[in-house]
Amino acid sequence: MEPTDDTRLLKTIAAAPQLRTPDETEALLDSMPLGELASMWCALQRVSRRDQIGSIWAIKVYFDHLPHRKPQAALNLVLDVLKTEADKPTVMQLNDKFLLALFYAHGKEMMARVEQEAAHNDRLRWLLGGVHVGPDDPLMSRIASLADREAWHADHLAQRTPREPLDCANMSVAELARAWVEQYSRSERDQDDNLFAIMDFERDLREDDPDRMIDLILEILKIESNPVLLSLLAAGPLEDVISVGTIDRIEREARADARFRDLLGGVWYYRAPDDLKARLDALIGESRW
Repeated sequence: MEPTDDTRLLKTIAAAPQLRTPDETEALLDSMPLGELASMWCALQRVSRRDQIGSIWAIKVYFDHLPHRKPQAALNLVLDVLKTEADKPTVMQLNDKFLLALFYAHGKEMMARVEQEAAHNDRLRWLLGGVHVGPDDPLMSRIASLADREAWHADHLAQRTPREPLDCANMSVAELARAWVEQYSRSERDQDDNLFAIMDFERDLREDDPDRMIDLILEILKIESNPVLLSLLAAGPLEDVISVGTIDRIEREARADARFRDLLGGVWYYRAPDDLKARLDALIGESRW
């Protein structure tokens, strides 16, 4: 599918009023021809995180549930995408999105058909190279006998390796903020090891330099207003950095910056010590998301 086709399809999805509830979404998409459904799934893999709202989110959830609700239909979709989609990073998403769930929830039911299909489908054997179940799972040896692990791992390594690895330790706070927004905006299809570099650096800052972590959060707020990314910022870096040791700084910043105070509304702190919880309650008030 060409990018222009993706754009046209996704605009249609976003405007569709019948995709506002899960039941209506299932009723519409369950009746869609397989080829159209596969094209829709492929288009979704190219949607950035920041745009996964409304009907886009509704159909994303539909596909997440499909292997559990209708395993044979999910496998049909996998096979259709393997047959029709040329973009390898998109096709690789079939592994996490469908095959792992199918084997976990319906392994015995699926295995015989997968073996039958893999006998004459090189791309399916390649895709199976990325499937990992427990070493004691009786399916493991059957999957291993089919899988082209060498080819899969070569492609997976290429997909995960960034063209320009981030050197977070030597970046300014402003540079880190721009990198954070870029990495967290990417769809899962487009993520690489730079995202994990950012995540590891967040952990290091939280543990070793929480004030700089708060500096980074404030810098991100200066350049980003997308609600999806702000929810990730609140539920991740901000929630993780709040502690008895940082609450004084948190209070100062919340009094000085209304957007920072609003961001606190996306933090969950039910397990915090009572004193810390009381201070956060006083800051957030009725502004919880």
